[in-house]
Amino acid sequence: MAGVIPFGPASLDRMVAAVNAVRDRLYRSTAALEAAGIPYAVAGGIAVAAWVARIDTSAVRNTPEVNLLIHRVDLAGVMTELEKAGFFYREVNGRHVFLDRPEAKPRDAVFVFFANEKIRADDLEPTADVSESEAGADGRYRHLTLEALVRMKLTSFRNKDGMHLRDLVDVGLIDGTWPAKF
Repeated sequence: MAGVIPFGPASLDRMVAAVNAVRDRLYRSTAALEAAGIPYAVAGGIAVAAWVARIDTSAVRNTPEVNLLIHRVDLAGVMTELEKAGFFYREVNGRHVFLDRPEAKPRDAVFVFFANEKIRADDLEPTADVSESEAGADGRYRHLTLEALVRMKLTSFRNKDGMHLRDLVDVGLIDGTWPAKF
């Protein structure tokens, strides 16, 4: 097949580099916010992975982006701190995005969402608050509590949110009793 890159050591190296790039964005962005005293919570796929990893590291699913919840009033400070940490701010389709390089794809980014606000107008509920977070297992960043994360996933209605919920079910973190909590 013309144009297809064969699978081999170079492919594995690219996969590892992609995972490491996400981890680097996570640590750089959260370290900058921690140092500045700006409250935040990691959400999305990384928060799901953090919870799943507590039970079964082999069930962890990789994600291409970092999602951070902040308070809207902190946006200017977040912009300043993340730019000092080497990120480049862009607004893409109304979303606040911090890229590793000016030419980077929005998928390879840190996305900022506002706590206690709906992400999309048709969302049933607003996002969680940054106070609904706890230190990650490695202590290097804060992520949403399991209950806040599940609440956000249950009201998002996207395929990847359903998959995230299945990941949490598969490792026994949540079960059929959880919807009654909400």
